[in-house]
Amino acid sequence: MSEPNSLQQTVPVWDLPTRLFHWTLVALMIVQWLTAESDGAMKFHVWGGYAVLTLVLFRLMWGFVGSDTARFSHFVRGPGTALGYVKALLRGETPLYVGHNPMGGWSILALLTLLLIQAGTGLFANDDITFDGPLSSWVSKSMSNWLTTVHKVNFNLLLVVIAVHVSAVLFYLLVKRENLIHPMLSGRKHLSPELVGSAPRLVSPWLGLAALAVAVVAVGLLVR
Repeated sequence: MSEPNSLQQTVPVWDLPTRLFHWTLVALMIVQWLTAESDGAMKFHVWGGYAVLTLVLFRLMWGFVGSDTARFSHFVRGPGTALGYVKALLRGETPLYVGHNPMGGWSILALLTLLLIQAGTGLFANDDITFDGPLSSWVSKSMSNWLTTVHKVNFNLLLVVIAVHVSAVLFYLLVKRENLIHPMLSGRKHLSPELVGSAPRLVSPWLGLAALAVAVVAVGLLVR
């Protein structure tokens, strides 16, 4: 892999709450996958679902009050911009962005939407044997069965989107020689001089803790 250009500067681009959200979610998705396939691990699957819902609610809030690179207004761009980015890649170009690129922004929205559907439908699901979701009594048995089916199908869609996301990261690492993994670990990224002036404003991690606390309380009140 090519070394950073000597003219580049290393600047903070990802705040701590965003990075913790990312890697905690990665761990949780592995746990959810494993516990969904185990008959004796439903209790852990349920609590994992609560944790996923909490993280998604946190990320939705953080998308409005978090650091610049975490805000939806910073990385969600129109379809035309995303298409132009794809065309640039096909021409062999690599447009550089401080945070998420236009396609990456849309993938984040897709992941959050599917995660919200997954965690939400799980609250109403049942297995016709020993498990009933904490909110399954709010709906009829036929509706609970339908939401259970959505929960199962949506998980497969979620796996597809995750696979595409991971493939994109590997594509940038191996083909474009741009490491997207290290900045999400360290929080810092090598930027060219023309992008250094666009270095994002990072907010206090304490605000992230407050947002997480709100999400925890909201999920707790919902499922108690």
